[in-house]
Amino acid sequence: MLTLSAVLLFGGASALAVKTRSANGGAAIVLFLFGFFAAGTGAYGPIHDVVTACAAALSDLG
Repeated sequence: MLTLSAVLLFGGASALAVKTRSANGGAAIVLFLFGFFAAGTGAYGPIHDVVTACAAALSDLG
């Protein structure tokens, strides 16, 4: 349960950092921690599949 809470906390902070276009060291740490905690959940597989599919689609366009 702690991992899910950390994912939600850092996910919200990441969304806020992106929305406000914050580009400082604190925003980078928040985004890194969100990725770290999201990788520890079951969300890694679907996220990896979407990124792989997008990369394949972009390479097919060129």
